[in-house]
Amino acid sequence: MSQPQRASKRILWVDDEIDLLRPHLLFLQARGYHVDAISNGDDALALLRDNAYDLVLLDEQMPGRRGLEVLELLRRQDPHARVVMVTKSEEDHTMNEAIGRRVDDYLVKPTSPRQVLSVVTRILEGSTIRQQQVAQDFAARFPRLSAHVQEASEPEDFASVFTELTDWHLRLEGAGEEGLLDTVRSLMTDLRREYGVWVMREYPRWMRRRDGRPLLSVDIVEVFLVPWLADDPVYFVVLDCMRLDQWRAMTPLLADLFEIEETLHFSILPTATPYARNAIFSGQFPDEIARRNPGWWDASDDEGSLNAFEDRLLTEQLRRITGRDVPVHYEKIFSDREADQVRARVNSALRTPGGVIALVFNFVDLMTHGRSESPILMEVAKNEAALRDLTRSWFERSTAFQVLKEAAYAGHRVVLTTDHGSILCQRPSTVFARRDATANLRYKFGQDLRVEQRSTAFATKDEHDLRLPSGRLGMTYLLALEDHFFVYPTKLREYQSRYKNSFLHGGISPEEMIVPVARLTPRPL
Repeated sequence: MSQPQRASKRILWVDDEIDLLRPHLLFLQARGYHVDAISNGDDALALLRDNAYDLVLLDEQMPGRRGLEVLELLRRQDPHARVVMVTKSEEDHTMNEAIGRRVDDYLVKPTSPRQVLSVVTRILEGSTIRQQQVAQDFAARFPRLSAHVQEASEPEDFASVFTELTDWHLRLEGAGEEGLLDTVRSLMTDLRREYGVWVMREYPRWMRRRDGRPLLSVDIVEVFLVPWLADDPVYFVVLDCMRLDQWRAMTPLLADLFEIEETLHFSILPTATPYARNAIFSGQFPDEIARRNPGWWDASDDEGSLNAFEDRLLTEQLRRITGRDVPVHYEKIFSDREADQVRARVNSALRTPGGVIALVFNFVDLMTHGRSESPILMEVAKNEAALRDLTRSWFERSTAFQVLKEAAYAGHRVVLTTDHGSILCQRPSTVFARRDATANLRYKFGQDLRVEQRSTAFATKDEHDLRLPSGRLGMTYLLALEDHFFVYPTKLREYQSRYKNSFLHGGISPEEMIVPVARLTPRPL
């Protein structure tokens, strides 16, 4: 059976010299477009009231109503009409006025039929062409990409293939290629499995020697922030619990303000704030922090108590690396209600030469945790795409973005990173534990602790494998692999229904561990 033909896209061309444009009209018609031609604005508006057009080509300089007047009236009739302004005027104010009234493109006469076709094709067929091209590109890349997943054996291999899969996910999702998205998800599942096996083997080695390990949380300040210390203040911004794909969603908002130099680093384990973020600010592993500051660390595993000293840790790390006291202004921001006060304090701190403006924004982490407890948030951020959209929406209106814009306008450089990401968890893994076990769903510490299916978790009794403070005798450390989350046999159904399809962190997965660090250099004004 033959496939039904696609209906021709309808174009209305409005120009008082329409007879001179016959070659252009025939050129478009020969390529399957239906084109109606009219010579004045009033007749065009009447025609548009009674007919649906996919695109209007509108001459700006016509007797009677000028094109911009027609455009204003057309926008009242149909705010979403797609319009290309065609004019003889090359004056900036005409172009600016047309763009300000939301034309989709702008052509200056004389134009060739090929130029017009190019604009028409981009506007009317662009999404279809891009979808087809993305599909072709992915199909051509798939065999090699699949091989990379299986062959990855070094930190840069896993970082590279994870980044590429993330980018393919975003591109195919944007093109509406749901079928190919399933292929990307399947490859990501394979990558998580290979990554988990690799991390279980390699991570204890990283903890025992510096050679051969990748860039870790403890290296961020020394590698990225310290080289930028000079007379001008430098911003150090940490967006808590930010996945790579969330960062990709926010990057376009920053690209107009900054030159962005992006790198990836590996979060230390557990991929949770008390460990990974303290490691960033201190440049030390948890056992070193506990040894140097025995009164700070206890067995509560509570973020509030274990992350209460980030400003002191950063100050001490900078002194240790530079041999001098570096002024540090530190802020931890949980909401945007005090945006004006935060910005005022930051602007005051900027008067101190050579200082660091350290800002921690907790919204993404709060949103991720709150989602599991809120049916509304669970519905709004029901998958990775929705979480990205919600993150971008927050960031665009946030104190964080406002502060970064002001930094760009003032010419200040920024180091921006996160402590860890999160993973959408689907599979419960039963653990048997005593009452003293920690409560996190992706990692657990406790005595007589074991997991029912050994393949779902990394287990060790040696705290040196994770560089954690010394625990009690018989302590076991469990970290969930892939997209598993821990449940107790006595609360199996409750935990399954409550936490399945939740974004969690603390375990071992590329989404939690492979996260961005970016150096932002303001673009010239």
